[in-house]
Amino acid sequence: MRAVRHVMRLVWGDDLDPALRPVLGVTLIGSAAGSAMWTFMSIWAVEELGAKAALPFALLVGAVFSALSGFAGGYLSDRIGRRRVILIGNGVMVGYPLLLFALSDAKWAGLTALAFAGVFGALGGSVGQAMVADLVAPERRQAAYASVRVAANMGVVVGPPVGGLLLVLGSWPALFPCVAVMSATAWVVAYLYLPHRGEFAPDGPPEHGSLGVILADRRFLLFLGSAVFAWLTYVAYEVVLPVSLVDGYGYQPAAWGFLVWVNPLLVALFQVRLTRLTMPLPAAPKLVVALLVMGLPFLLLVWTHSLAAILFVIVVFVVGEMLWVPTSQAVVAELAPADIRGAYMGAFGSAPAIGFALAPMIGLQMRNSFGDEATWAMFAAIGVVAAAFGGLALAGLDRTARREGSAVLEA
Repeated sequence: MRAVRHVMRLVWGDDLDPALRPVLGVTLIGSAAGSAMWTFMSIWAVEELGAKAALPFALLVGAVFSALSGFAGGYLSDRIGRRRVILIGNGVMVGYPLLLFALSDAKWAGLTALAFAGVFGALGGSVGQAMVADLVAPERRQAAYASVRVAANMGVVVGPPVGGLLLVLGSWPALFPCVAVMSATAWVVAYLYLPHRGEFAPDGPPEHGSLGVILADRRFLLFLGSAVFAWLTYVAYEVVLPVSLVDGYGYQPAAWGFLVWVNPLLVALFQVRLTRLTMPLPAAPKLVVALLVMGLPFLLLVWTHSLAAILFVIVVFVVGEMLWVPTSQAVVAELAPADIRGAYMGAFGSAPAIGFALAPMIGLQMRNSFGDEATWAMFAAIGVVAAAFGGLALAGLDRTARREGSAVLEA
């Protein structure tokens, strides 16, 4: 236990909010289980199901339904509680690896199950973000979201090597049951330790109708648009960049296997520290800078694709990402009426699904038609659009928050 406490202190520091510890545990174990399996699911679909041609369409359908289920999970959590929805979503994911394994010889059934896996996976994701806002005070939300993100990235660091080792030792029959056991562990931790209600959770049932309020909230809709463009940029890094490296710039596939580790490793080491360092800064300029730092470095790939340039792009991108994610999550928690916070988080959680649905199609089509240089110029421009939308959405927000805080102190 002393070693565990030492690691937690090293990664999260001494001021980790105790209320967050169960969320961190569930996030880390669930992330490790998910990445241990989903990293290899495209390979499984191609090799075991023979679904190479149909796979992109299945992933697109899954992304669309994931966006809808994220909102549904948040909406439901406002009414029956965050903990219950998280347990439902995580409980389904315990049996999902075994379902996929059972369908390994059924092409269309297996592909359908794969497409809908994200629906249940997204059910609890936005709810977890809403729970963080329920557990910690508003002024500590950015640090809290940064801490949860570190736990998720530590799971991503651990999960794929575990999945790869299981495939080496026993192939698919070893992977699926072991992932089910890991997922069950996450569910048990959630059941035993997640609180029924947070200290800062709203009292009573929602007083607002969720969808109508969201559609009338122009600031939030503009911010949601910024998030969609930001996720297009993010998914370009995850999906399009490795294709460019291997197919366009002549790197070996194994090279990306080493480069991709830079992101979660830097997040695990520096996310909490960077968030604490920049927390006094206003949200609007910080978000704009973050999105520009994510997108503009792609312009370097228009002129050179040396290893040093690629490493520079990856490292700078991660810095922007570390600024962007906890800031944007804390902003949504601030924009949302407390009683429908889950619905707002669920709507905001649709942005990643849209990004993963559209970015590969847009990026790979641009690359096939106009080449790598035009592709990265386009994604740099998308990053600028994301920054512009985000800046417009948050214009005046920090001044309003300061006025409200002063009014509270005077009262």
